[in-house]
Amino acid sequence: MSQPPYPPQQPQPSMRPQQQPYHPYGQAAPAQQPPGYGPMSGPVPGPIGGPGRPPTHPAPPFQPQPFGRRPGGGGHPVGAVFLGFAVSVVISLFYSGLIVATYEDQTFITANALYLGHALLNGAVVGSLVGLVGGRGNGARVFASLIAMLGAFFGYANAVPLVFAFEETPKAAWDLIAYEPFLPAKAWWTDEVPGGVDWFSPLGLIVAAATAWGLAYAIGVRRRRG
Repeated sequence: MSQPPYPPQQPQPSMRPQQQPYHPYGQAAPAQQPPGYGPMSGPVPGPIGGPGRPPTHPAPPFQPQPFGRRPGGGGHPVGAVFLGFAVSVVISLFYSGLIVATYEDQTFITANALYLGHALLNGAVVGSLVGLVGGRGNGARVFASLIAMLGAFFGYANAVPLVFAFEETPKAAWDLIAYEPFLPAKAWWTDEVPGGVDWFSPLGLIVAAATAWGLAYAIGVRRRRG
């Protein structure tokens, strides 16, 4: 007799957990972390005025200064001094030439009036230039006063050898200055009529210095306010 077939054996459940096959290229991508919280990432800048940060204000746009003006109205004191000196030399030479051209016809009053007028003109021009170019610098005003005083003095002193050269010869005038170098200063200081001190000479220096200082100050202040 043939035996009946055995019933098919059912697979017994295993107590060990089933292992998934390792597929390195088939693994699911790890969960993405929010930016800024990774181990190698730095702090992520937040929005302006965000939590934990003080609110910031954007910087105002750059506004250029008007052309030809410096911040604060400082001006150019050195350039103003050199410009005033150059103009003072020109005015002094013009005055010296005027004395040479008119010394024969000048009276005592005319000579003093021309001298004081030259001192006033020299101080006015120098003070105006220094005030316009130099601004409000006190140093520029001091130099303006000194330049105006020197211009008033040398305008007359330079005319002395020029008059002598015109009457004699340039070589004779050079020999006279080499022998007596302070002759122009003595002629400027001494009054020809009584032989004493000519007080118009220091008065001209005061007029030149005061005019240069006053105009440099007034124009400098007005330029600052403008």
